[in-house]
Amino acid sequence: MQGRVEDVTAGGERARRPGIAASSLRSDGLQSARADYRRLYRMVAVTDTLSIAFSMVIAYWSRFGLRIPEGDFLLVLLGAPFVVVAVFATFDLYEGYRLAPAEEFRRIILAVSLGLTGLVTLSFWSQASFSRSWLALSWALSLILALGSRRVWHYWIGRARIAGRLSFPTIIVGTNQEAAHLADVMRRPAFGFRAIGMVTTAEAAAASAHLPILGPIGDLRELIRETGAECVFVASSAMSPEEMGNVAKAVRLEGVEVRITATMPEVLASRLTVQPLGGLTALSLRPVRLTGTQVVAKRAFDLVVAGVGTLLLTPVFLVIAGSIKLTSSGPVFFRQRRVGHRGRPFTILKFRTMQVGADQMINDLREQHGVETLMFKLKDDPRVTRVGRFLRKLSLDEFPQLINVIKGDMSLVGPRPPLPEEVTQYADWQFDRLEVPPGITGLWQVSGRSELSFDDCVRLDLFYIENWSIAYDLFILAKTLPALISSRGAY
Repeated sequence: MQGRVEDVTAGGERARRPGIAASSLRSDGLQSARADYRRLYRMVAVTDTLSIAFSMVIAYWSRFGLRIPEGDFLLVLLGAPFVVVAVFATFDLYEGYRLAPAEEFRRIILAVSLGLTGLVTLSFWSQASFSRSWLALSWALSLILALGSRRVWHYWIGRARIAGRLSFPTIIVGTNQEAAHLADVMRRPAFGFRAIGMVTTAEAAAASAHLPILGPIGDLRELIRETGAECVFVASSAMSPEEMGNVAKAVRLEGVEVRITATMPEVLASRLTVQPLGGLTALSLRPVRLTGTQVVAKRAFDLVVAGVGTLLLTPVFLVIAGSIKLTSSGPVFFRQRRVGHRGRPFTILKFRTMQVGADQMINDLREQHGVETLMFKLKDDPRVTRVGRFLRKLSLDEFPQLINVIKGDMSLVGPRPPLPEEVTQYADWQFDRLEVPPGITGLWQVSGRSELSFDDCVRLDLFYIENWSIAYDLFILAKTLPALISSRGAY
């Protein structure tokens, strides 16, 4: 190993030595992913600044008319966007590749709220008079534009990763089953890691993988230099505490990214805190159950949004109802028995998108198309009417469920409400999805809808239940509109 390292480092610039900043070029001559991310997030900071500035100007014009701000307002409009972006930086929002989308969403809400709260405090101490309606509108627009611009950046990052950019060349530490699973996962470019090899540990078990074995863990530093790796991903089940200490030292001295798996179900980062425990690191998992106050807040939010939405959408409801009546015989609404919170049955409302008597055709269609799954969905269902196909494509048929929300049968966000015949065939683990009220939208709706298998839908619902929070509801609602526009899995 030492001979190979000397060959690699003889040229001087390709190796990364302790105390020397990494070059923007990797050992394979390609651009460093870390350098690419630094440049990218400088541009993200510019769009964040513009988002906050535009929001405050638009709010000012909406409140005071199209005129140039003066005095205290002008100073705030010039300085506040930079202050808010500085708050973004303290929340690590310019190292977004280390954050899950839901966690980034939560931190943006907190950062914008904290930044504009600072404005309120400033107005109090400076005795300046800032309009409360202007501050409220600035906050709302700042959130919309900041989150919207981040959505655009995420789309661009996804395309770049598919094209082979913005992906960390990664060494996997371990050769057991967990390490092999990591290697398989990293074959998907969307995650931003490109596995280049595996490192052996004292763990004797080995699993087949498509990656080469680079060497033992004792040579990790040399392997990082030799391969030009920018990330070390540790399969924790393959490691002893002593070996983990060696890894920590190697990645610290070589200045690379490090990721460590946790042998626990997938959870949101907001539920985890890190605690030292006798020389070890423990992950503390916050209980998921909402407090009484949070339950009341969620219900109040559901009522306000559903009530306002029903009033605003009444003209749309009338147009849809007229279209259904004019193009097919039968009622405007489709009523169906579903199973709700804790197994309580209720009647769900939808705009009718199928011929009358479509329920009686299910068994014949199952046989014709060989569908044996619990959820019966056909991409080209012959029972769907011409207007119904359009309504389903944009999920407009779901709008009457706002009435179910007002009645308390459903929530805005939650698991998909199942049919009674589906529930009778549930396995024990699938009954857990009935622990919370069903929702108009949820994780399965924003993750592919009908393109997902039934088990995938249930797993997404259980993940939502395990990570239930007000902020996560807002995150799912924010993702719902793009999902509706894309029409992915809608049929």
